[in-house]
Amino acid sequence: MAENTFVSESPASAECSRAATRRTQILDAAAHCFRAYGFHGASISRISQQAGMSAGHIYHYFENKEAIIAAIVQRDLERLMTVWAELRASQDARETIIELSADRVKDMMEPLSAGLRLEIVTEAARNPEVARIVQAANCACMASLAETLRLVRQAGGNNDDDETLAAMTEIIASMFEGLMVRAIRNPMIDRERIAIIVQRMMRRIITSPDWNDSFHA
Repeated sequence: MAENTFVSESPASAECSRAATRRTQILDAAAHCFRAYGFHGASISRISQQAGMSAGHIYHYFENKEAIIAAIVQRDLERLMTVWAELRASQDARETIIELSADRVKDMMEPLSAGLRLEIVTEAARNPEVARIVQAANCACMASLAETLRLVRQAGGNNDDDETLAAMTEIIASMFEGLMVRAIRNPMIDRERIAIIVQRMMRRIITSPDWNDSFHA
């Protein structure tokens, strides 16, 4: 009879898993409270009630609400960085980025997601620490997107300078971030149709050979 080789999870590994679960529980509860009450209305007490744990337990993982926002922003950034990395590794990055742009439209226009992101940006306008968090994440995201665009456009025979790539990434970011506001202003907007149009615009941005001439005219 074959020997049972099942190895139980080590105590250290089990504790790391529990800590990760608790952190996620806190971040999800905080996201709910930020959307419902705003940053200042979402007290640690309210977050602890939503998370089903004591305030002291929350402080064990996060120093303050700014640290919670930093973790929420980092979680979103890591998802985006993973997407850009997968795009760069795909066999047809151009078509993949155009295809996935429709998913990004739906994500940015999802009411709960849009509400949370806008609340964080609003707090960044008056809170220097949150502004630092948001701006650092933006720099990392934009740099990764610019590198993705560089590789995609080089594959299509286009060699853009850094200034042109920076302008292209700003256009793309403005387009998607603007959709968050539209999702709040017009909850009845046809997201499917918007996604199709955005895909067409992304194709234009990615494949146009005359960006350098346009920007440097």
